[in-house]
Amino acid sequence: MVKKFEIIATCTFGLEGVLKREVTHLGFEKPRTENGRVIFAGTCEDIARANISLRTADRVLVKIGEFESLTFDELYEKTKALPWENWVGPKDSFPVAKATSVKSRLFSKSDCQKIVKKAVVDRLKGKYHIEWFKETEEKFPIHINILKDIAVLSIDTSGRGLNKRGYRAEGNEASIKETLAAALVLLSGWRRDKKLIDPFCGSGTILIEAAMFGLDIKPGINRSFISETWSEEFKIAYAKMKKELSVCKDYGKLDIQGWDLDKKSLATAMQNAEIAGVKDHIKFIEKDARSISELEDSGVIIANPPYGDRMMNKKEVEKLYQDLGESYKKLKGWSFNVITGHLEFERHFKRKASKNRKLYNGNLLTYFYQFQSNFKR
Repeated sequence: MVKKFEIIATCTFGLEGVLKREVTHLGFEKPRTENGRVIFAGTCEDIARANISLRTADRVLVKIGEFESLTFDELYEKTKALPWENWVGPKDSFPVAKATSVKSRLFSKSDCQKIVKKAVVDRLKGKYHIEWFKETEEKFPIHINILKDIAVLSIDTSGRGLNKRGYRAEGNEASIKETLAAALVLLSGWRRDKKLIDPFCGSGTILIEAAMFGLDIKPGINRSFISETWSEEFKIAYAKMKKELSVCKDYGKLDIQGWDLDKKSLATAMQNAEIAGVKDHIKFIEKDARSISELEDSGVIIANPPYGDRMMNKKEVEKLYQDLGESYKKLKGWSFNVITGHLEFERHFKRKASKNRKLYNGNLLTYFYQFQSNFKR
């Protein structure tokens, strides 16, 4: 009988619905969403498939247990009761790598980590009849999440965050996280048969994620994961999934453009696109974002302009937003999608968004505004 586990894909707050659609598209049945995560059932192969394929997930975890925890004694005893020996061997490493606690009595993250570590050690001592763990072989990072006194303990199967695709040779100071960039592409409604422009392309992350999506290149196909070598079963699963998921159809050339006025950023973007294997599908141009007024036909614009905190001062940014609004008025057939931390973007753009949602760019609260122009018939 094939073993099935409860799998947790974590994400940035606000992207749960996007990630759930991805998980469903991969064929997983009845995924459910909670704050910052999507939960579904699967096998070793499914863990490999999720790590390799998911564009908007931060990590893929395997759930070990869930219980109410009101005291440290309770946390210790219930953690110790879980079957850690099913995963961790006598020579394996098992750091408590991450702890979060929200609206819970056990609010000290460092104390929770110490208690969980002690409980796992004591459990494994009894199972393996040893007093000292060298922790020199495979690594099984433990995560503990406590929300409203309910603790969820899991093991990280990803290792490095899933945003680490491997193509970013050198990001500029305004880089956007790869997983968030992918989410913006999915939320924009762009498809491979449409034109796409990022008029503030920076190091090219949004466009590279779009090209990978348009060409069906899996974001994790060229990287490794911590769980690849956990067991023979996982080794076989990853080898099978990487072979299966590396096959791509020929979709022809995509019509994607990146504009920027900074030559260094454009050079970095081109280098990143080449590493990602999509440079032939993206045209990078030294051009002012206000030139969107010259666009013909139809397509999608996705923009991550300055917010007024580092690269330009607040007044300069607000004037830029106003100019962009004036340029966009002249367009037909183009949607405009913009992420910004400026809370009064709509007022300066002088247009009400048809949709907007709250997202986090790192620790910064931002909003993703979506504007729909009059489409040509």
